[in-house]
Amino acid sequence: MRRSNSSIHNIDWLTVVLFLLLVLMGWANIYAAVYDEEHANIFDFSQRYGKQLMWIGTSIAIIAVIFILDGSIYQTLAIPIYIATMLALLLVLFAGKEIAGARSWFVIGGFSIQPSEFAKFATGLALASFLSKKERNLRGLRDKIIGFIIIIIPAALIIPQPDPGSALVYSSLLLVMYREGLSGAYIFIGLSLAILFLMSLLIPLLSLQIALALLAILIIVATRRSKGFWIKVVGMWILSAVLVNTVDYAFNTILEDRHRNRINILLGKAHDPKGIGYNTAQSIIAIGSGGVAGKGYLNGTQTKFDFVPEQSTDFIFCTVGEEWGFTGSAVLIILFMLLFFRLVQLAERQKSTFARAYGYAVVSILFFHFTINIAMTIGLAPVIGIPLPFFSYGGSSLWGFTLLLFIFLKLDSFRWETL
Repeated sequence: MRRSNSSIHNIDWLTVVLFLLLVLMGWANIYAAVYDEEHANIFDFSQRYGKQLMWIGTSIAIIAVIFILDGSIYQTLAIPIYIATMLALLLVLFAGKEIAGARSWFVIGGFSIQPSEFAKFATGLALASFLSKKERNLRGLRDKIIGFIIIIIPAALIIPQPDPGSALVYSSLLLVMYREGLSGAYIFIGLSLAILFLMSLLIPLLSLQIALALLAILIIVATRRSKGFWIKVVGMWILSAVLVNTVDYAFNTILEDRHRNRINILLGKAHDPKGIGYNTAQSIIAIGSGGVAGKGYLNGTQTKFDFVPEQSTDFIFCTVGEEWGFTGSAVLIILFMLLFFRLVQLAERQKSTFARAYGYAVVSILFFHFTINIAMTIGLAPVIGIPLPFFSYGGSSLWGFTLLLFIFLKLDSFRWETL
C-alpha cells in the first residue's frame, strides 16, 4: 500500500516555480522576438507567441496527467516507451516531412511533431530502468555495452535526418552511467576522442600522426612500465591513428555543407559573416548592443528588424541579451543554475536507483541544451539547432522537456518508497 507521502503535497514546488518562471519569461521573449505593431495582441494565436501560449496550456495538462498517474508506471513502461519512440524515429526517416533541411517532423493536420524531442525522456527512462536492475554491474563488459547501446540507438537514428545537434545530446547520458558506477576513464576517452577530432580538423594529417607517435614513444620511455602497459599504449596509438584517418571521411560525408561550414567558421578556418556565419555574427552584435541594462522590452533594434534569423527558437538568448542586457542575461543564467542545482539535490536524495538515475538523466540533458544553446549564440559553439529548454519557441521541445522534468518530480514525490 502506498504511503500518503506520494501525494501532490510532496511535489518539489521550488522546481515547479523555477519551471514556471522560465516558461513565462520564454513566452514574453518570444513575443518580443516576433513583435510588430500590426500584430501586437499577445493572445493572437496566428502568431508564434499565441501558439506558444497554447503549447504552455497543453503542457500544464501534461503535468496534470503525470501527477495523476501512479509513479511506478514510469518504470513499468520505460522499455515499451523507449521502443515506441525508437520506432517513431525510424518511421520519420521515411514518412516525415522535411523542414529546414531535416526530415525530423510528422505533420498531422496543422501541427508538426518532432519525435526526437520525446526520445530524450524515453531514453532517460530506459537507461534508468536498466541501471536499476539489482544484478547490473557497470564494471563488467556486458552491462557497459548494453548501457552504451541504449544511448547510441536514438543518436544513430537521428543522425540520418540529418540532425547531428540532437544526436549529440545523448552523449550527456554518459554522466548518468558514471554516477552509477562507470569508470571515469570512459569520460576521459570520450573527451580525448573529441579533442582528437578537433585536432584532425586543425592540424595537417601527417603532422598529427607524427605527434601521436612521438607521444606514445615518450610515454613508454618515461614510465618504464611493464610490457603489458606498452601494448596498451601502442593499442591506443593505433586507435588514435585510425580515428584521425577517418575524420576527414566522416566530416565530409556524414555532415551536410551547412554543418561543415559552421564548424570551419568556429575553428577560424573560414570567415563568412554574410553567409553561413550570419546568424552567429548578428546574434553577437545583438547581445553586445544590450550593454549592462539592455535597450528595454520591445525596444531591441536587432530583434525588431529581423537581423537575427531564428530569434524565437535557437537564438532566443540574443533577444534577452539585447533587450535586458547583461543584467537580464545573468538573471536567466542564475535561474537555470538554480534549477540544475536543485535537480541534483533531488536526485541525490532518492532511495530508488531508478529515480536517481533518471534524475541525473534530466540534469544531463537539460544542462547540455542550456550550455550549447548559449554557446551557439555567443560564437563559442557551432550552430547545431539546440533549443533553450522551456524558453525557445516550439511545441515538441516544450512538451518533451515538460515530460522529462515532471516525470522526475512525480518520482521524487514518493521518494520514501523503493520502486
